[in-house]
Amino acid sequence: MLKETYPYYLANDPVYANEDLVVFDKYTGEPATRVAMAGHEVIDAGITAAVEAQQACADMPAYERQAVLEHCVSRFKERFDELAEALCIEAGKPINDSEGEVTRLIDTFKIAAQESTRIYGEVMPLDISPRAKGYRGMWKKIPIGPCSFISPFNFPLNLTAHKVAPALAVGCPFVLKPASLTPIGALIIAETLAETDLPKGAFSVLPCRRDGAELFTIDDRLKLLSFTGSPEVGWELKSKAGKKPVVLELGGNAAVVVDEDSNIDDAVQRIVFGAFYQSGQSCIGVQRIFVHEKIYDTFKDALVSKTRSLKMGDPKERETFIGPMISEKEAGRLKGWIDEALEEGATLLCGGGLDGVMLEATLLESVPKSCSVHAEEAFGPAAVLVPFSDYEEALNMVNDSQFGLQAGIFTRDIYKIQKAWDTLEVGGVVIGDVPSWRVDHMPYGGVKESGLGREGIRFAIEDMTETRLLVIREP
Repeated sequence: MLKETYPYYLANDPVYANEDLVVFDKYTGEPATRVAMAGHEVIDAGITAAVEAQQACADMPAYERQAVLEHCVSRFKERFDELAEALCIEAGKPINDSEGEVTRLIDTFKIAAQESTRIYGEVMPLDISPRAKGYRGMWKKIPIGPCSFISPFNFPLNLTAHKVAPALAVGCPFVLKPASLTPIGALIIAETLAETDLPKGAFSVLPCRRDGAELFTIDDRLKLLSFTGSPEVGWELKSKAGKKPVVLELGGNAAVVVDEDSNIDDAVQRIVFGAFYQSGQSCIGVQRIFVHEKIYDTFKDALVSKTRSLKMGDPKERETFIGPMISEKEAGRLKGWIDEALEEGATLLCGGGLDGVMLEATLLESVPKSCSVHAEEAFGPAAVLVPFSDYEEALNMVNDSQFGLQAGIFTRDIYKIQKAWDTLEVGGVVIGDVPSWRVDHMPYGGVKESGLGREGIRFAIEDMTETRLLVIREP
């Protein structure tokens, strides 16, 4: 069960300043707990503390940073059920998916613990011409300094972990703003960090209102901003961030191509998962499904049948696959997009019904490309089917999007696999599976409207470090 109240964490310490933020059970709509919220002065104090902790964090030897991360791994395992239940309640995520996310939280911190002792430099010969004779060089990686993290509602544990764990691995103090809809997971992570010997000020986790969070973006004392969320907000924050580097993990409109040589049953199983797990609220959830015309009808019938079999209901029940969307507003938005497509001539294959926050798993075909459910990020349980006759045509249709996060390709042809890897304007190409697949040490991120930079611990560490050169002259 959730606690009655949760503090925010300022400079490593819990502060029960107020109970201003109500966190709701996303399925029942009932208040589940209350959380302290930080104002402008508290956020400023958190940044000041991070700046003051910068040298102490940088001076921590690798084995001490590793010990902090290993402590987190141990404690997350001990609190596994608590973390999963909190996620199920605050995000409305079905319990099986919630447990899967806790597993990924543990994996992410475990990877960071391993990488914390592998932040290498390099010896670099400099004598490339007579004027450099007698000179040698070497470089190392140093922590960039205090970081600002803003995490989203849909993966409140693991997407927080992908910011926090590499910062701990490299020795960067940070301030974190968790999503106001789902702050509990981040606060449990903070509670766990508070059990360690991190330097005072190494972390602050500060739920706050979006309109009061400006310092997370504009404060020049912060040396990196990492944001995961909507493109509209992300690009606006980048424009305000000043001189600091910015990493953006933004939206998607993920596509999957099912070629004529595909195993239909296998593709259907994976695509149903990719489109509808956690009610489609994933930036790499399958939204556009391009199927070769030779297998289109067979594939469509199997996909519709499997989709109709998904159980929708209380996320706390093991049998539930489709839980609530995060809010009635978001559910109503996507229902409106579905209705718009139907008005423009699309065909409803299954689903489309809405009851409060519960939107049925929905499949559509003959959707005009201009319709929002095809062109924008659905971020909910809706996908469109499109037939194709030529493989290169299908790749072009994948690229016909403002987004470019990941794409999935079902084919057994090695030359078509290479063509997809060379052609698709995305951050990652997944063969024989859906674009929704991710393991937590791989480079993950997008192009175009989908963002800047890459996550995955080793790749995030690159963003959180700077290269410092040493040149030695032998007189």
